[in-house]
Amino acid sequence: MPWWAILLIIIVVFLVVYVIGVYNSLVSLRNKVRDQLSQIDVELKRRFDLVPNLVETVKGYAKHEKSTLEDVVKARNSYVSADSVEGKLEADGELTKAISKLFALTESYPDLKANENFMQLQNELTEIEQKIVYSRQFYNDSVLKLNNKVEMFPSNIIANMFGFKKGDFFKANDEERQNVQVKF
Repeated sequence: MPWWAILLIIIVVFLVVYVIGVYNSLVSLRNKVRDQLSQIDVELKRRFDLVPNLVETVKGYAKHEKSTLEDVVKARNSYVSADSVEGKLEADGELTKAISKLFALTESYPDLKANENFMQLQNELTEIEQKIVYSRQFYNDSVLKLNNKVEMFPSNIIANMFGFKKGDFFKANDEERQNVQVKF
């Protein structure tokens, strides 16, 4: 066999191995992004499961603050019914805003602030919020890695060949960037 044929076979084998390696790393990154989005959902579900208990505890003390409590329940339900990532992000922002108003409301009710159930729920919610922040950060890190692989040469050629797309970063909307203002 001539030397050039051996060289050609080596080059073809190298290219095939390279394409397989890049393809597998793209699949791995895409799956990691999906996994991280799922982790955010897990933490949000924990938060949403906690919200009805929190609302019921507050109801006993703040009966005339019905609209604030309804906003929390409405925001929770809108997340559950959201069918897209964008819809979930928007509903999550609404719930965060409503919960902030709910906690600001507690300042008007010293008995509520001292209630052991409420304090436990508030602490649990604070822990969940911290986990959500961490999950969002980890998700964005995973999206960054995927996007780099999809956009950078030469892996972008393979990404385009197999239809890999860039991921969407988790971003705060304009409402979430503003301070929550509570008026009674």
